[in-house]
Amino acid sequence: MRRIALAAALAVLAGPVMADAPVTRLMEQEMRALRAISGDRMARYLSSPETDISYSSAWLDQQAPAQGGPEWRCLAEALYFEARGESVKGQFAVAEVILNRVDDPNYPDSVCGVIHQGTGRKYQCQFTYTCDGHADVIAEGEAFRQVGKVARAMVDGAPRTLTSGATHYHTRNVNPRWARQFPRTASIGVHYFYRQPTRLTSN
Repeated sequence: MRRIALAAALAVLAGPVMADAPVTRLMEQEMRALRAISGDRMARYLSSPETDISYSSAWLDQQAPAQGGPEWRCLAEALYFEARGESVKGQFAVAEVILNRVDDPNYPDSVCGVIHQGTGRKYQCQFTYTCDGHADVIAEGEAFRQVGKVARAMVDGAPRTLTSGATHYHTRNVNPRWARQFPRTASIGVHYFYRQPTRLTSN
């Protein structure tokens, strides 16, 4: 009898612990993810550029010529091929989408990883210029210098306030199927911007 009572008491005490197990696992995953973030990347999250951005050609002209490592180069190339004909504001908006994906666990955790996701399978990539079969030739030097400055500001931690957390965009002359399911967050230049709905998991 005493053994049965002890078992019942343990079951009552274990109840809340068992109920909290998914929360505990989630917290452990969050801590592992935070520990995996490099010091440089964490510093970018915790700091912001000293200069306010006005999203204008005049502001961009005042910025020093840009250069950087692989992450900067990948972002600058993506902006060149995806948005060089856009306004400065539109270029910053496209950069926001790419960096929002970097922060989203559904996508690779680096700028280059996000941009080249699916590359190698024709028209199965995330950014068409990486898998359309055409050589990625940067022929307009001035345009590349401009988007390079945009990329530099964004990699350095410029605020992302234009697209309300958008993870997708498309030009106005196409109508992808996913655009009917994702909430639209902004319309800038020739692009519409969308945020991928949060996927809820069930226990």
